[in-house]
Amino acid sequence: MAATVWSGCSQKTRFIVGTWLRPIHSSALKSEYDAVIIGGGHNGLIASAYLQKGGLKTAVLERRHVLGGAAVSEEIFPGFRFSRASYLLSLLRPHIYQNLELKKHGLKVYTRDPHAFTPMREDLGGRKPPRSLLLGSDMAKNQQEIGKFSERDAKAFPDYVTHLEKLACAVQPLLDAPPVDIPGITQGSLRKRITALKSLKPLIKFGLKLGKNAPDFYELITSPSIKVLNRWFESEPLRATLATDSVIGANISPSHLGSGYVLLHHVMGEVEQERGAWGYVEGGMGGVSQAIASSARSLGADIFTEQEVGQVLIGPDRSTIGVVLKDGTEVRSKVVLSNATPHVTFKELTPQDALPQKFITAINHIDYTSPVTKINVAVDKLPNFLAAPNTADGKPGPHHQCSIHLNCENLDVLETAYSEGQQGHPSSRPMIEMTIPSVLDPTLAPPGCHVVSLFTQFTPYWLEGGRAWTDEDRENFANSVFDSAESYAPGFKESIVGKDILVPPDLERVFGLTGGNIFHGTMSLDQLYLARPLPSIANYCSPVKGLYMCGSGSHPGGGVMGSAGWNAAMTVLADLKRR
Repeated sequence: MAATVWSGCSQKTRFIVGTWLRPIHSSALKSEYDAVIIGGGHNGLIASAYLQKGGLKTAVLERRHVLGGAAVSEEIFPGFRFSRASYLLSLLRPHIYQNLELKKHGLKVYTRDPHAFTPMREDLGGRKPPRSLLLGSDMAKNQQEIGKFSERDAKAFPDYVTHLEKLACAVQPLLDAPPVDIPGITQGSLRKRITALKSLKPLIKFGLKLGKNAPDFYELITSPSIKVLNRWFESEPLRATLATDSVIGANISPSHLGSGYVLLHHVMGEVEQERGAWGYVEGGMGGVSQAIASSARSLGADIFTEQEVGQVLIGPDRSTIGVVLKDGTEVRSKVVLSNATPHVTFKELTPQDALPQKFITAINHIDYTSPVTKINVAVDKLPNFLAAPNTADGKPGPHHQCSIHLNCENLDVLETAYSEGQQGHPSSRPMIEMTIPSVLDPTLAPPGCHVVSLFTQFTPYWLEGGRAWTDEDRENFANSVFDSAESYAPGFKESIVGKDILVPPDLERVFGLTGGNIFHGTMSLDQLYLARPLPSIANYCSPVKGLYMCGSGSHPGGGVMGSAGWNAAMTVLADLKRR
């Protein structure tokens, strides 16, 4: 899709998609490596850095022209650079950030404060201007904002934040280690069992950190988020705003079991040591991937784009011996790590006769249901919200840097949006998280213009009657999203100079996300920890010796976290040491 920059946006230096982010290859692709990684997403890049640090000559093979998987920056329209899929940074593990010296390699993050803005649509009640809820790091201001709706909630909010922080902190040891090695503990020689007992250490740390909070943790991860939020708060705008974090990327509503864990998952991170904060990466999310790639290359890793793997090669002893590219080129290696989804890895890249039928059946039943449509928009002026009108000078206000929650005034709106999506109809009033990163990062758009990200739910993969999306369907849904934005910020529709619409099948086609699922598989309790992606391969290994998983389909799951890449690399190094 193409668009022209209208008058009102002055021109500036332009970059061609794929040129700005294409790595400079320090050497040609070799015929043999110690380790080959399929996919140049952030987890694959992190794994390459740590394998290289561990002494393994490593190559990363990315099929697209741009590195990063879903954490990419692309200039979709001249002069406008977008975080085309993933759009915020918070979950990246601090030890990876520091150990790979990502700041030194160019990573710059703009911390947002305030961070959440929920405008109301109160035109039917005659209230002018409409109210809004603005939340940030200043607790006194937060309480003042919440107090507009409920003094009781304003008093409870600090305790709620502290409560979630305690639970999120307790989970940290589980993120940075593989799950407990149940087969190792229960099978094999005494020596192997004793070695496997070491995998209990993170779980013990987790239990000690939880302490008396264990019942609260159990309730949160097993309950609907609305049950938890209802106990803390009474005001609809606050409950609905907080509930959005419990359904982001998940095909559930706040009243569904497991939504509490999704809520916890989205408050686990930090930016610049501020817990729970989310930030914009300078130049877009591709800046994260580029910094990781730069670090990996400095350690000696070879990283290639436009090198699509066709199949994993299996030797006579039924172990991995490398990969073959789509063009027929063979690359031999001791181990292969896949940053692709479990479905792509085991159904498309691995010869089926190398896998047990029972395993293939289990792979077929992994849930990849996705409710997400991502719409990237180039605009020639800043959105002007009725609840927080722009100043005369046109400069961004504090609310413009936030995650702006549209159609999130109350929980009934979220529940209705979910219900419509389950019937094969894109939500008529979808849940929208709007972000405008160019208000903090001027490198993303021409002066006076902005890039807008619209992360929307709920849209099904298949429409009513099991039919596929058409271009007309895409346009109709995008227009309904724009109509919603227009109702909060009149003039938004006429400011649009370009749009990029990615419904679930598009997310699958462009980024390799099976089902369009941004997490490489749903983050439901039956697909977490010991069961991610399957109980039999929760430790990054596979039925094929030498073939490992390193993407978000493995523990601890989705988001730009890096733990799966780190844990997989540590597992590979330990396994090779034992050989």
